[in-house]
Amino acid sequence: MGLVVKLWLTGVIILVHSAREFINHDEIMETMEWADANRNNAELIAEVMGKADEMKGINHREAALLLVSGEAAELFALASRIKQKLYGNRGVLFAPLYLSNYCINGCVYCSYKTSNADMPRKRLSQDEICREVAALTAMGHTRIAIEAGEHPGNSIDYIMESIDTIYISGDIRRINVNIAATTVENYRKLKSANIGTYVLFQETYHEPTYTKVHPSGPKADYKWHTEAMDRAMQGGIDDVGIGVLFGLADYRYEFIALLMHSAHLEAAYGAGPHTISLPRLRNSNIHDDVFAKIVAAMRIAVPYTGIIISTRESEDMRQRLLDAGVTQISGGSCTSVGGYAHGGNSRQFEISDSRSLRQIVDWLMKHGHTPSFCTACYSEGRTGADFMDMCKSGLIQKHCEHNAKITLQEYLAKERVS
Repeated sequence: MGLVVKLWLTGVIILVHSAREFINHDEIMETMEWADANRNNAELIAEVMGKADEMKGINHREAALLLVSGEAAELFALASRIKQKLYGNRGVLFAPLYLSNYCINGCVYCSYKTSNADMPRKRLSQDEICREVAALTAMGHTRIAIEAGEHPGNSIDYIMESIDTIYISGDIRRINVNIAATTVENYRKLKSANIGTYVLFQETYHEPTYTKVHPSGPKADYKWHTEAMDRAMQGGIDDVGIGVLFGLADYRYEFIALLMHSAHLEAAYGAGPHTISLPRLRNSNIHDDVFAKIVAAMRIAVPYTGIIISTRESEDMRQRLLDAGVTQISGGSCTSVGGYAHGGNSRQFEISDSRSLRQIVDWLMKHGHTPSFCTACYSEGRTGADFMDMCKSGLIQKHCEHNAKITLQEYLAKERVS
């Protein structure tokens, strides 16, 4: 497609590649071959580990080498050290809020796919959203991520109205938004609604696999979906979150492509992804040891980025991944529409960690982590490049550690009252 010249908000001319250019298939394949060829090159691995220890990040080839090398213990130790240096022992807590499971896509891995006639379909009214928010607030949550399938009924106007309802009906202070890829105009609307992070998972960057698992619906358009974060940033959203669903394609391919996407966003817009989510298909063929290395290598490669693990993973695995570099986890989560207030059987996926938020908080403290409900960066405007600069320098921890303790005290005080 060639380079497209874009004029960014600062007035600086930058170059933005099309999806198939910044996710370069040939480069990914060559990187996988190069990493395999050097997986026992102790001198090169030591050189990359030394570079990574400077906590400034490493490129996708260097990270791929660490991922396939046998240096697991050293990798985990370095990832843990980087997390401690930049983030401390904090574990940021949030919950998903499913607004609607109506969807016109045919994603084969998702229970919300349009062909699933057995799925009870529901879209929350604004009154029902109020009840969900009340339930989440009573649990102690202040950060949520709203989720909705892609459907005409889940329009941007519905999402905007729902955001307003959430902010005025409880103590939710940050709303991250996970909705389908949309237009620059609609991203501008989301920005005006004071959202936190816009989140969209690629699911898989491997285009033949992408086409296979997305046989119908708007999401079937690989290019439209992959370039969504460019449109979001052009719409003024400077905090974005990316991710893949590990288990759909070769995990090495996905890992390298995630880093390519991250590097593209930072080069083009001055800020890489605020978060990277690493969900894994249940019963996938990715062994726990391999998955832990994926998380650790990701922490090393992009030290400034928050890494999210969902309740798809078990308690034991979540503990292991926290130590390997995860900084954000969901707690007391429900993946059904209306599930917090009324329960339900419309789950998008089965969870492995069904503990309550209080149990998660107690567990984190028991293992030396500080549960955090902090939303100060969002309220103070520390987003995008400003947040990244503070994180890269290590200054962000001075704010976050203090605020984590304050919000934990606030949570515990509410618990005592209730």
